[in-house]
Amino acid sequence: MSHLVKDRAYGVWLLVSALVGAAASFLLLHERVLLWGDPDHVTACDVNPWVSCGEVMNAWQASTFGFPNIFLGVVGFPLMVLVAVTVLAGARLPRWYHWGVQAGATFAFGFCIWLWYSAVYVIGVLCPYCMVVWSAVIPLFVVVTTRNILTGVIPAPPRVRELTAAWWWALVVLIFLGVFASILIQFSWAFTG
Repeated sequence: MSHLVKDRAYGVWLLVSALVGAAASFLLLHERVLLWGDPDHVTACDVNPWVSCGEVMNAWQASTFGFPNIFLGVVGFPLMVLVAVTVLAGARLPRWYHWGVQAGATFAFGFCIWLWYSAVYVIGVLCPYCMVVWSAVIPLFVVVTTRNILTGVIPAPPRVRELTAAWWWALVVLIFLGVFASILIQFSWAFTG
């Protein structure tokens, strides 16, 4: 079994990921509010034509469900902080609770994949704060899923549990490398002039 199953390690991973995601979400919210007040506002992360939170916020993908996606992070990440603190406090949580955390982490991960694809391949502009959110969601999802596989919340054969315990960290690294490679390839012109 991986050390990740231990509540303390799991809680710390959740807490750090959720705090990073919450910070980026609140920074995005701040910039969004400033844009609502002044449509000509230049966001703090408008660096150049291909790195611009303002450009991404003006795309329809930034309000996928009819309201700014930012609100999902502003609500979701503090909830994950609450889960982390509950775990770190030593509470014994029921199986359904872990299924709820898994559902939230899976939704966040799936949504981030779609937002990454939209930013890199459709909008053609990167939002630095959004990328920080992606960076928080990736380990959060993998750690939650790993913990749930190793503790039996998600039923899995023994071999899958062994591989998960040994290689969960490699999955985090591979996902980060995939995202990084897609950005380098898609925006290669920005790096080479």
